Amino acid sequence: MDKFIKIITAIALILFVWYVAADRVTPFTSNARVKAIVTPIIPRVSGTVIEIPAKESEAVEAGALLARIDPRQFEIAVALKQAELETATQEAGASSADVARAQAQLARALADLENINIQSARWFELERKKLIPKARADEARATLSDAESAVNVAKAELERARRHLGREGLENPRIKAALSNLASAELDLSFTELRAPARGGVVNLTVAAGAQAQTGKTLMTFVDGGNIWVEAYMTENNLGHVQKGDPVDVVLDTHPGQVFKGHIESIVSAVYHESLGADGLPNPQNKNKWLRESQRFPVRILLSEHHSADIHDDIKLFLNGQADVIIYASNNGVMNLLGGLYIRVAAMLSYIY
Repeated sequence: MDKFIKIITAIALILFVWYVAADRVTPFTSNARVKAIVTPIIPRVSGTVIEIPAKESEAVEAGALLARIDPRQFEIAVALKQAELETATQEAGASSADVARAQAQLARALADLENINIQSARWFELERKKLIPKARADEARATLSDAESAVNVAKAELERARRHLGREGLENPRIKAALSNLASAELDLSFTELRAPARGGVVNLTVAAGAQAQTGKTLMTFVDGGNIWVEAYMTENNLGHVQKGDPVDVVLDTHPGQVFKGHIESIVSAVYHESLGADGLPNPQNKNKWLRESQRFPVRILLSEHHSADIHDDIKLFLNGQADVIIYASNNGVMNLLGGLYIRVAAMLSYIY
């Protein structure tokens, strides 16, 4: 009996030592979630929604049409502003046809450049993270360069048209006001089309054609498929040896039994705490427990096998889906081997819970 007790005690002691050491060199947590950039799609003009091509959770490319607001009142406004400009220029003894066309061309070129800038920034970020080939990023640079050239050409054409209009006409206050009003009306018309800011999809779609879109009020929610990561919440004593770039094994509840490789992209060094009241005065917390609660800090992890820019990737990630994570914060072969076995046991258990 004494021998049995000694064996149990020895096993318990070994497990305790392993647990304490693992907390420092191979920290594990089941408190991890899949995260992504979530963008509210907010109309910049009000009106009746007449079309919603977007489908719930359907993957779309950047720039795809998500919803269209009835453009008729805005088209009428553009026509009225064009007429006002024509009247103003006729009164000033000048023709505005070329100026109006150049103004519209510049507005379109600027809108295209804004969209391409947003899309290109995402491709460049993915290139920086080595998630896409350099050739794809070069294509984005070429597209951006073409859009910038188009804006420069449109500006030059507008300047030529204004010079042709003549100094007297251009300096006429009524013409200047009419040009500004026309540009504003054309911009409002372009806002009737709500487009995808990136490659991804709409989630929790609760609107249909006939709904009223209101300026500044979220119409739908868009999840950026090009910026997805796993966020693990580690205790402070877990982070003593953890560094950016450390290898990680991840188990996703959506893929039970599988272990995915990854690495640490960043460690958040500050979190919220209720130590300050609303008036900025200290608000100490009264705690009477023997052991205080652990403070956790988010650790952002990128999966090596998941290509965020590919909507057809076999690894399916669901926003706020749960995960188990183990970090290999040292080169200790024995601890890393034990940690690898532990995360694989967790992977098999994910079939049943």
